[in-house]
Amino acid sequence: MEPEQGREQDPPRRVTRRRGRTRARLLDAAFAVFAAKGFGRVTIEEVCEAAGFTRGAFYSNFATLDELFFALYRERADLIAAQVADALAQDGPGLDVPAAVDRVTEVLLLDVDWLLVKTDFLVRAAREPAVARALLDHRARLREAIADRLSRARGQTAPPAVLGGADGAARAVVAAYDGVTTQLLLDRDVEAARAWLGRLLTALLTDGGHVPA
Repeated sequence: MEPEQGREQDPPRRVTRRRGRTRARLLDAAFAVFAAKGFGRVTIEEVCEAAGFTRGAFYSNFATLDELFFALYRERADLIAAQVADALAQDGPGLDVPAAVDRVTEVLLLDVDWLLVKTDFLVRAAREPAVARALLDHRARLREAIADRLSRARGQTAPPAVLGGADGAARAVVAAYDGVTTQLLLDRDVEAARAWLGRLLTALLTDGGHVPA
């Protein structure tokens, strides 16, 4: 009886894995198509064609193009939050700001295609309260992760008082990222964006005392 039960359970696991791969391919294809054309100009058929699937595969994973767009945004936004949190968590109880900034700017997602998709999301958020709430939730989680790390830092640094403590410093970090990525959309210079982001973050978190030349 036990072997038979095992065999009965195998097919659902295979279907789940296959569906996960299908969903991942649809998300990857959608990312490329959204970045190239803009969300409002993309159809379900174009996403399916780019992924190599039929509409049936699409509808087995997403009810609408909006649902796919939200899933794509959440996936990338969560990646950024994790990158920042991991980069700030490697110094133990203290925080070596220059080293932490180097790690953040090295791993942080500075990708023009992602920024194009993110900008589409921001424009929709400006007009649709439900989208705005989703965007505000992500930004709040990102700020909270940064603020929590800064508030627990001991010994090497503390956020400049003018920023209003750890929460204010976290808001300044996110604002610096926003500014640098806006410039990146215009000049497409990723290396310059990383360099400027590093200088801005170091200046913000050390009161300008350790800004690299």
